[in-house]
Amino acid sequence: MSPADVSNSPQANGAAPHNSERIYFFDTTLRDGEQSPGCTMHADEKLRLAHQLAALGVDILEAGFAIASDGDLESIRTIARAIGKDRSGPIIASLARCKREDIEAAAKSIEPASRARIHTFLSTSDLHLAAKLRITRQQALDQIAEMVALARSYCDNIEFSPEDATRTDRDFLIKVCEVAIQAGATTLNLPDTVGYCLPQDYAQMFLDVRARVPGIEKITLSAHCHDDLGLAVANTLASVQAGVRQVECAINGIGERAGNASLEELAAIFTVRHSPENLPYKHNIVMNKLYPTSQMLTECISFGAAPNKAIVGANAFAHAAGIHQHGVMVNPLTYEIMTPASVGVPHNSLVLGKHSGRRALEHRLHELGQNLSKPELDAVYHRFTDLADRKKTIYDQDLIALVQAERSATTATA
Repeated sequence: MSPADVSNSPQANGAAPHNSERIYFFDTTLRDGEQSPGCTMHADEKLRLAHQLAALGVDILEAGFAIASDGDLESIRTIARAIGKDRSGPIIASLARCKREDIEAAAKSIEPASRARIHTFLSTSDLHLAAKLRITRQQALDQIAEMVALARSYCDNIEFSPEDATRTDRDFLIKVCEVAIQAGATTLNLPDTVGYCLPQDYAQMFLDVRARVPGIEKITLSAHCHDDLGLAVANTLASVQAGVRQVECAINGIGERAGNASLEELAAIFTVRHSPENLPYKHNIVMNKLYPTSQMLTECISFGAAPNKAIVGANAFAHAAGIHQHGVMVNPLTYEIMTPASVGVPHNSLVLGKHSGRRALEHRLHELGQNLSKPELDAVYHRFTDLADRKKTIYDQDLIALVQAERSATTATA
C-alpha cells in the first residue's frame, strides 16, 4: 500500500487545532465497542452499522483491529471499500499495536479507502511496562519511534495512543508524545484506559502536554475515556475545554468493562448546551439519527441500552409521576430539555401507574376513545389507583375494563 492521498493539515486529518470550534467525533463502536462481552458482530452486521454511522455523521470510523483475525481484517476492508471511497464520508481507521505485523495488517485493511488512518498504540505507564510488556522506558520510546514511522510509511494520517496515559509518569508522557510526533504522528490520543481520572486531572494532563511538547500546535489532541467510575463523558468534556478537538466514543457507550464515553450523550450535550459562554463547539452529528442508530446496534448485539440511559433509553422521554405528566401535557419544556424528535425518538410517553394523576388518565382514555364526565373520571380514577397498587404494568385493555366496570356498576345501581 502506498501512502494515502491526504494532506497533513488538521482538516484533512479529520480533526482540528486547539483553537478550533469544531469537534470531531471518532466512533469506536465497531472496535472497542465490539470487544466488550456480548457485543461481537458478524461482518454483515458491522457493515450495516458502518453505513448507519456514516449517515449519522461520524468523522472517523474505527472499523476494527485487523490483526485480531482474518475475518476482522476482511471486514475492515469491506467497510473501507463500501464507505471509505466517498471522500465526503468518514475516515476509516484500523487499530494496531506497535508491532510490525499489526501495522502491516492495518495498512492492508484500509487500503481500499480514499481517506484512511492507522491508529497505533503502546502502553506507557510503569505498571504496564513492567507487568504486561516487560520492557524499559527506553525500549518503549524506541518501539514507538520505529513503529509510528513504519505506520507513516503506509499512511499520512497516523494516530498514536500511549495506553494508560493517565497513570503514566508525566515527564515520561511528555517524552513519549515528543517521540511520536517526531516519528510522524498527526493525532495524539491520551486515553484514560481504566477510567481512573477525575475531570480536572484529565484536563490538566492535556494542558501540560500542550505547554511542554514541541510541535504540539500542529497536532490534533484526542480523548478516549472509559466509564469505570462513571466519569467518561465528564472527563471527555473537561478535555475539550483543555484543547482536545477529537472525542472518541461509542454508540450506547459500549466498550471494555463499563464502556466508553457515550456518543449520543456527548452529541446531545454539545447541542443542548451550545453557547458562546459554555460550549461554543460545532459538530457534524445528525441528531435525529441518534435513536435509530442506537436501536440498530441493539439489533446487532445481545443487549440494548439500559431503560434509564440518557438520550436513547426507553425511559429517557417517559413520564410516570402525575406532576410531571401534567406539566408535559401542558408544555413539554416543563420536564423535557430536548424534544424526542430532535434525537430521533418517535414520541414521549406517559406511563400510567400508581404515581399518575387524573390528567394523565383522562388523556389516555381520550386517546382510547373513552370520553368521561368528571364524576365518571373520579370513579374510574379510584378504580385505577386501586389496580395500580396491585399491578405493576397497566395496559390499555385494563383501562377499558375499568371504564366498563364502572359503567356496569352505575347501571346496576340506577
